[in-house]
Amino acid sequence: MGEAALFQAPDSPGWAAALSPGTRWRRKGRTPRTASPADRTADGTKGPPVRFEVWAPYARERVALWLEGTELPMERLAGRDGWWGVRARAGDGDRYGFVLDGGPVLPDPRSRRQPEGPDGPSAVVVLAAPAPAPAALPGPAGAVLYELHIGTFTAAGTLDAAARHLGELAALGITHVELMPLCPFPGRHGWGYDGVAPWAVHEPYGGPAALRRFTDTAHGLGLGVVLDVVHNHLGPSGNHLPAFGPYFTEAHRTPWGAAVNLDGPGSDEVRAYLLGSALAWLRDHGLDGLRLDAVHALADGRALTFLEELSGAVDALAAELGRPLLLIAESDRCDPRTTAPRRSGGLGLHTQWNDDFHHGLHTALTGEAQGYYADFAKAPLAALAKTVTRGFFHDGTYSSFRGRTHGRPVDVATTPAHRFVGFAQNHDQIGNRAAGDRLAASLSPGLLACAAALVLTGPFTPMLFMGEEWGARTPWQYFTDHTDPALAAAVREGRRREFAAQGRPAEEVPDPQDPATRDRSCLDRSEREREPHARLLAWHRELIALRRAWPDLTDPDLGAVRVAYDEDTRRLVVRRGALRIAVNPAPEPAALRLDGGAGGGRARVLAAWEPVGPPDAAGVLRLPGECCAVLAVE
Repeated sequence: MGEAALFQAPDSPGWAAALSPGTRWRRKGRTPRTASPADRTADGTKGPPVRFEVWAPYARERVALWLEGTELPMERLAGRDGWWGVRARAGDGDRYGFVLDGGPVLPDPRSRRQPEGPDGPSAVVVLAAPAPAPAALPGPAGAVLYELHIGTFTAAGTLDAAARHLGELAALGITHVELMPLCPFPGRHGWGYDGVAPWAVHEPYGGPAALRRFTDTAHGLGLGVVLDVVHNHLGPSGNHLPAFGPYFTEAHRTPWGAAVNLDGPGSDEVRAYLLGSALAWLRDHGLDGLRLDAVHALADGRALTFLEELSGAVDALAAELGRPLLLIAESDRCDPRTTAPRRSGGLGLHTQWNDDFHHGLHTALTGEAQGYYADFAKAPLAALAKTVTRGFFHDGTYSSFRGRTHGRPVDVATTPAHRFVGFAQNHDQIGNRAAGDRLAASLSPGLLACAAALVLTGPFTPMLFMGEEWGARTPWQYFTDHTDPALAAAVREGRRREFAAQGRPAEEVPDPQDPATRDRSCLDRSEREREPHARLLAWHRELIALRRAWPDLTDPDLGAVRVAYDEDTRRLVVRRGALRIAVNPAPEPAALRLDGGAGGGRARVLAAWEPVGPPDAAGVLRLPGECCAVLAVE
């Protein structure tokens, strides 16, 4: 239906629609009556005239609009191959869908709301213009991100419930909340990566109106909002796009099956569909950025890639709106071209998650060496030092996990550090473990403090996963709520087979379909008031305040970062301009020599996990075991 009709100008022409095969439905089992557009307009139905449009090149003879029990024939649109349209009166909340060649009623692919789930009718949505974003919202260089899953951030699992805790994040020093996917999926609870309606908001979370309230609350507190979006696949249940047009192609295969069609016949419209969705989140919902899921899984052989087209469109929108808009990539390629400017032959995304930094930090703190940790675990401090100073560990080196060389070197002289996002934990690195255990389940508070120090004072844009700031011990497990029994069983058994190959008994792998799995994954905020959680929370707040107060900690010059380490004694010192971050993950006390002539009285302790005195006259700092400190050399 007409895009502007949903948000401000009901009689403006606008966006399109597209869908595909899935569960059939008829409103309350009634056969809809057929009417002409004039009948529908004149019958007194509430609302102004709205232009409904849909791209349906697979329709052979006719397409009809189903609107509140009435079917209206649609006309082919001249000069727009495969497009159909009709004008009808509609108001907020009216249910509608499309009927192709007399088939079942299907929801609008560009639906902004699916009140009865992905297989039900779409609903017209009218929202006022979004409130202005904070004027001082930083770009990636000054950002501190916070990844948050709406369904488990609170027990209620709604946007409104989450919004009531945004003040806590503002007080912590967070600048942007990064929401995991919000698009509708079957059932109530899930991670969100099996969404099937990329323009809409999951109804159990509160729908589009709740997202507006969440965003307005965040903006009122000076927080930006980033949304995780999935362009590489749609979920296995409730996906109706193939009935309408060539949204998928068998020319490429992905882990989820046929690839989204970004380079085959009809791909211009498919790209427009995804671009329109991305821009709608930023323009119509007032969001401040997008996190792009697994961009390495986008099969795209065109000269101008979809990601370049997207980054160009988002940059143009940012200029139009007069505010910064972030594009954050998740990429497995270890390729600096992901975030290089388009004029330099890059994709033009603004920053990317740095899994290599995570892997180096994780192995240094935990000693784990399985799977993709193996290469990092051979010399974990060396691996960590390499990522902190050169961006990627795998920059053309051999990856035993992949069985081949991997990655590309980063030119640290021209690549600013904020083109990488650094983290100790995220939803994948926790939830893809068999038991969904966080670092707090196995590490001491001191080691958690060390992890926080390396993330929050490191050169990359830092990100925390919800609850990490107080060392939450609640797990974050893989949970689903598939309504298809066969799919539910397949997911359950597939999960068990995956971890059985790693030696984990089936009984140790939580059942994704068991409601208790989701419930266990909800944060327990009462932990914040108890030790050691309260102390960890204060430590994270102190480190974020230091990051804001000391420009050296947001210096984009990756080439200026220096790291000294001793693999045998597990000691490490990071130099960031005049600051030194000293870390001793070992259980024994350590003496660390600070560089830069830091003699007695010339270096002062800015923050320390345990009481720490200044370096002695020889520039030696004595740190307790499992402790860290931030010092300024004067």
